[in-house]
Amino acid sequence: MSKVALAGKKKLRAAKGPGGIKQMAAGEFKAKCLAIMDEVNETGRPLLVTKRGQPSIKIFPARKIEPKKDSLIGRLEGVMKIVGDPDDLIKPIFPLEDYDMLK
Repeated sequence: MSKVALAGKKKLRAAKGPGGIKQMAAGEFKAKCLAIMDEVNETGRPLLVTKRGQPSIKIFPARKIEPKKDSLIGRLEGVMKIVGDPDDLIKPIFPLEDYDMLK
C-alpha cells in the first residue's frame, strides 16, 4: 500500500475477548468487511465476529500453500534408492517359455 493510503486508513476498533482475541459485532464487521480482511491479513492476528454477543465465526489470515509437484515422475527422488540393476525391475521373473498363456 502507498503511504497516502496508509495515512488515510483508520485503525479498526474491536474489543478484546477471551484469550486476547479481538471481538467485533457482526453489523460492524459487515460494514467494514474489506478493511478488516486487510488488517487481519497484514497483522496475522485472528478476529472473532459475534452475533448478539455469541461467537459466530473466527477470521484467520490465509496461509500460503506450497504448490504440489504436478508430475509423478521424480516425486520420490531422494526418498527412495534403487539398488542393483534397474533393468531387473522390468524383466520377467520366469523365462517367457514357461508361460502357458503365451503359447
